[in-house]
Amino acid sequence: MPDLVAAYTADNTLTNVGLNYRNNEKAQSGVGKEWIVSIARSTGNGGVTNTEINAVVEYLTMSHGSSGTGDAAFTIGAIGTADGSALTNTSATELVYMRVQGTGDFTPATADMGISNLTVAKVCVFEPAT
Repeated sequence: MPDLVAAYTADNTLTNVGLNYRNNEKAQSGVGKEWIVSIARSTGNGGVTNTEINAVVEYLTMSHGSSGTGDAAFTIGAIGTADGSALTNTSATELVYMRVQGTGDFTPATADMGISNLTVAKVCVFEPAT
């Protein structure tokens, strides 16, 4: 979404505002990066358990690497299922999503904590506009 205040300041006739109407831009608030991360169980191997979700959360919220190199610690913004169904304490679904927020990066291949039949992947990345 264009910055309408800046557009009006630059052109108080609003000519450019009309030109930018419904044009999308890469933009995000100044919170660093946000990812949508999936935690998937291989089909036929049961649901992702609460214990496994917690293992992935613990990995993502702990710092990895040093001096700004390598993975960094993140905040978990939300955890949910694709269809909005409730998570349970024993098994949820074959696919769980998390909103992860931070300024560094993480390596999905190691975020699965070595749990068999579990895959962690970045589904979508939101970054501040450059």
